[in-house]
Amino acid sequence: MAHSIHEETETTAATPLLRRNWRWFQVPSTIKLKTSLSSELSGAVGDLGTYIPIVLALSLVNSLDLTTTLVFTALYNIATGLLFGLPMPVQPMKSIAAVAISESPPLSIPQISAAGLSVAAVLLFLGATGLMSFLYRYLPLPVVRGVQLSQGLSFAMSAIKYIRYQQDLATQTSGAARSWLALDGLLIALAATLFLILTTGAGVDDHRAAENTQREESDETDSLNKTSESRIHRRIRFLSNIPSALLVFLFGLVICFISDPSIFGDLKFGPSKIALIKITWDDLKIGFFRAAIPQIPLSVLNSVIAVCKLSGDLFPGKGEASVMKVSVSVGLMNFVGCWFGAMPCCHGAGGLAGQYRFGGRSGASVVFLGLAKLILALVFGNSFGRILGQFPIGILGVLLLFAGIELAMASRDMNSKEESFVMFVCAAVSLTGNSAALGFIVGIVLYLLLKFRELDCGACFGFSTSTTRKVKDEEASLIGN
Repeated sequence: MAHSIHEETETTAATPLLRRNWRWFQVPSTIKLKTSLSSELSGAVGDLGTYIPIVLALSLVNSLDLTTTLVFTALYNIATGLLFGLPMPVQPMKSIAAVAISESPPLSIPQISAAGLSVAAVLLFLGATGLMSFLYRYLPLPVVRGVQLSQGLSFAMSAIKYIRYQQDLATQTSGAARSWLALDGLLIALAATLFLILTTGAGVDDHRAAENTQREESDETDSLNKTSESRIHRRIRFLSNIPSALLVFLFGLVICFISDPSIFGDLKFGPSKIALIKITWDDLKIGFFRAAIPQIPLSVLNSVIAVCKLSGDLFPGKGEASVMKVSVSVGLMNFVGCWFGAMPCCHGAGGLAGQYRFGGRSGASVVFLGLAKLILALVFGNSFGRILGQFPIGILGVLLLFAGIELAMASRDMNSKEESFVMFVCAAVSLTGNSAALGFIVGIVLYLLLKFRELDCGACFGFSTSTTRKVKDEEASLIGN
């Protein structure tokens, strides 16, 4: 008996020590799983529909070092996942990439890096001084929604082109229509689309919706209906737990090796050397005026303001991401990576929508993606470009399509015809002018005109409605007398 009491005392005394030591191994709250592991892994690949084509095009046309870009974007992913606790994406600066590829001759890596550093300086200044928070606080919501709608529809239209036509990523042009039965044909893309629709539905949180439906059932409901609802709920929950986007992406990798088995022989182990690049004054001028100027408004609107607004829409319980943190985050990322020739990056609303669409609910999603990029960079280095070069563009188009639609659907909360009018005009101008900045300016002007139309001009000049009515009453009394 004394022996058992001694053992119990010893165990009790040891337990606090074990608990105290275990605290060192606790997972940070920002990357604790909010759903299943499979869902977070699936969400991790949700933004690759934009990432892979741009990285591949820059590596082909501008000699972007793939090892450097993979390593730094991996570190960005891990850092943002730990910082924000959201599937905050790391995506290429699209306007800089488009200019770098389309210019004749194409921009050099120092010029691309100079453009990235210029944008980083602007965003870091706006974030650190609080000017970005001021812009975010006073920008009209319909204008922000118009920018989101235009970006989402732009992604969706690009995705349809990826699916329907052959793509030359080096020249950013579409070629002949895809055949139905090729390994990168329409049939494969259609099958992937149907699979994603069956497993993810319209993108709603099926777990929560099913649970709410069950709670609202009354006790008087027929037992047969209860059984039917329970069966449907189990089926939807099973389908939602399938890492659909991850399976589609892995299927695309299998197609890479089937379409070109010589990839196995071309793969080389080990990363390339990462080194500082030299940026001259001429590189800075060319990078700033040709690439940074068109990128700055896009980064302010889509990479900071739209991202923060979308984070509040998708995660209402957590609240919107800090505008200051997001702006400073983009600035610091590029101030580190661009000096080594890494691709200029930002946080994009489309990437956040895509990762959420396929199951990402916490920072763990992008941390997993970052770890995968880091492993691939260290193991295969620049030779991993051979795999990306054979990846089915049609499957990337399918992933991009769902991400674009998810982003566009964020604009469905307009409460009046006036707000919808501003949003649609802003989106239309952004799409047709191929400029989010132009759409933003038109949206702001239109919003102010509509507000001016409703102003009480008498009040503006010092005559209130009550004063005018009082004068009329006095005149009527005099006439009566």
